[in-house]
Amino acid sequence: MAFTLLLVLGVAAAFFVVLRRLAVVEQELRRVESLVARIEQRESRFVAPSEPLVAASREEDVPPPAPEQFAQPAARIVTARARPAQPAKASPAPTRTSPARPAIQLEALIGGSLPIWIGGAALVLAGFFLVRYSIESGLLGPTVRTLLAALFGLVLIAASEGARRLPATAEDPRVAQVLAGAGVASLYGTLYMAAALYHLIAPLTAFVAVVLVTAAAMGLALRHGPPTAAMALIGGFVAPLVAGFDTAGVGPLLVYLGLFTAALFGLAIHRGWGWLALAASIAGFAWINYLIAALDGRGGDLSAVGGFTMLLAACASAALPATGMHNRWLRLAPLVAGFVQLLALAPALEFGALAWSFYLVLAAAALFLSWRQSLYLPAALAALGFLLAFEALALIQGERSATPLAAAGATLLFAVPGHGLAGRGRGWATLALGGSAGPLLIACAFAPSLLAPAAWGALALAAAAACAYLAWRLRRDSDAPVLTAASLATGLLVTVGLAQFLPDGWLSLPLTLVLLGLADWARAVRAPALFELPALPWIAAMVAGAESLFGLATMVGAALGGDRLPLLGIPPLTGLFRDLALPTAALLAILLDPRQLGRARRLVGSLAIAVGILLLHALAKQLLAIATLPRFVELGFVERALLTQVCLASGWYLLRTRRLPSLAAFLFGLGLVRFVWFDLLLLNPVLEPQAVGPFPLLNAAVLHAALTAFWLWTLPRAPAWRTAGALATIVAALALVRQATHGSLLAGPVGTLENTGYSAALLGVALFWLWRGITAGVYDLRIAGLALLTLVTFKVFLLDAAALDGVLRILSFLALGVALIGISWAYGRFLARPAAAIGEGDAP
Repeated sequence: MAFTLLLVLGVAAAFFVVLRRLAVVEQELRRVESLVARIEQRESRFVAPSEPLVAASREEDVPPPAPEQFAQPAARIVTARARPAQPAKASPAPTRTSPARPAIQLEALIGGSLPIWIGGAALVLAGFFLVRYSIESGLLGPTVRTLLAALFGLVLIAASEGARRLPATAEDPRVAQVLAGAGVASLYGTLYMAAALYHLIAPLTAFVAVVLVTAAAMGLALRHGPPTAAMALIGGFVAPLVAGFDTAGVGPLLVYLGLFTAALFGLAIHRGWGWLALAASIAGFAWINYLIAALDGRGGDLSAVGGFTMLLAACASAALPATGMHNRWLRLAPLVAGFVQLLALAPALEFGALAWSFYLVLAAAALFLSWRQSLYLPAALAALGFLLAFEALALIQGERSATPLAAAGATLLFAVPGHGLAGRGRGWATLALGGSAGPLLIACAFAPSLLAPAAWGALALAAAAACAYLAWRLRRDSDAPVLTAASLATGLLVTVGLAQFLPDGWLSLPLTLVLLGLADWARAVRAPALFELPALPWIAAMVAGAESLFGLATMVGAALGGDRLPLLGIPPLTGLFRDLALPTAALLAILLDPRQLGRARRLVGSLAIAVGILLLHALAKQLLAIATLPRFVELGFVERALLTQVCLASGWYLLRTRRLPSLAAFLFGLGLVRFVWFDLLLLNPVLEPQAVGPFPLLNAAVLHAALTAFWLWTLPRAPAWRTAGALATIVAALALVRQATHGSLLAGPVGTLENTGYSAALLGVALFWLWRGITAGVYDLRIAGLALLTLVTFKVFLLDAAALDGVLRILSFLALGVALIGISWAYGRFLARPAAAIGEGDAP
């Protein structure tokens, strides 16, 4: 009872808002009519000479009933017409006082409009509650109650006709409108009680009676206007609530609601009342949600509610445009609301055949409306999206009887018209793509056990052919997102199809084929968006081979932490090259085309290069197979130096030839990082015993540092490269002395002879740099030579001399002094030459 009262109050409030707007519109229309009549009356008086006109106008200065903002402009127009020859005189602008129009409107609403409409609603509710009271009290039998309710409705309708003719009420048409609307609502409620509650009349008779009442309601609405229709709408939808909606069951109630809604749609179409059709649709969906909430908690059957939802959504979508409604979103709203409602009903219907039939029929209606008028195409696209969600939910819930057949039907329902009408625009092409690929992919993902792998593969390849054909048809529209989506869907379906015919773990093979195919397709079509697609199969391959990729990453982390035997952490090569090598090699091959990967080229290309280097590193580790510590001491430095030099030489060649600058910088930078991190810091052979070779000069330590210095010195001129080359040269000189004094194993203390050898070697390097800088005119080389010479001088005075005694100390200082004097003399002569003779690049 409380819910019914709340609902009635809500409806009354909504009705109050509608009536308020109608009253405002009606009042404005009356004012405009009064204004037009007044202007016409004044113009008719100014057809005589000007003086009488002026006098007449002065005599009739009484303000008219219309508002002053309308009367004053009319008076100015009349005066101008009466005195055309008089010059304009400056006069102060008249002050305008606007009346308080909101107060007048509120007064008219409260005092005139609101009581009469509340009175009409009260009449309807009085009749309903009188019948309900008689039921609860047992005063009257069902037949008498029904007859009294019918008589009450007829009396109200007769009273409306009387009010239309009586002189006292004929001037105010709202009296007749209220009475007619209340009478129609009462008759609808009476028929519901007679057929559904008491079963006094047969269903066929009830149907005929509803048709007659509907015809009468339409006639009265045509006669009395929108207010009568609004009263009929409210009364017809509220009547089952007042009488008890679940007394006779859901079926008769839905039949009643369906017939009543259809009558309202017919009336709205006939009169062009879009508001009536929209209000009937909203009320119908409100009843659907109310029934779902009421019946679901009681375990009731909601299949009839699903059927009513389907019919309401389809009929409302067809009725709204027929009423002249032009707002596209309001015209699409019933279809979308119907799909959402059916999706909410699906769990209660156990995703069975009945639920699927409702959904497919409504989707077919959306497609039909879209075929007739492109305005409905967004609703068809929404239908496809909801259908895919419906299928996924059904398969997750384990429904396997109706869902596979429904998915096949959905594929044909969307794909066939989509492909047939793809030439109309991108919307139909999207439907073709979604219908061809969507249901199949969802079924394969959520229910792979439905079919054998070979059957899945055949279906996927057939769907791929359909998507490829669509992409071929759209190839000239290079900016179309559907072209990109069709190309991607083709690749996905080919991958799924081929994977069904391959053993487990070989997903990388179809992904590689798809990657190459997408790259070739992008080159053929030359659509910018297509060039980015090959990155997706490669990323998918990396995700599929995540275990192998994680193994490589673990191996790299252990090596960076100082692991001497990283070979033991490398995953099996079979899995590595099966999962990662094929797609990575394909991606690196297509990178030769600078258009490939588009905006993702830098990021994805760098990742692919990193994975490729890791794979080559894992393969190179197999050559020497350093799996024990003694073998690490024997070959660890040699293996590491070879790998570093391969990176440096490859990067140096690419930098010198200016090919693949990103790859070149990556390789050369990797080589330098390896040289510094492993050979100078972490696994330095001076600290960690490792054999470098027994031959002076021709050993791994000296050659490794010398080659590194060579690569750096011979790169294009840049201060950073020259600085790094100078440091590598010093390392090579130190390695030369260390190996000459210690042999193949460089570990051990520093002796006097070795310390002196360091000074001599560094002094030789400094003198060479000075000589080369002077003869070639290279300023930074001369500066490096002078800096190194200064450091050697300090070393000799502070370190070497302290370790010598007697004649050796004297000879050491004598040789150093002579050498420094000679260097200073030669360098002074160089600086004394003219600036032009110094050579290019001398000036700092």
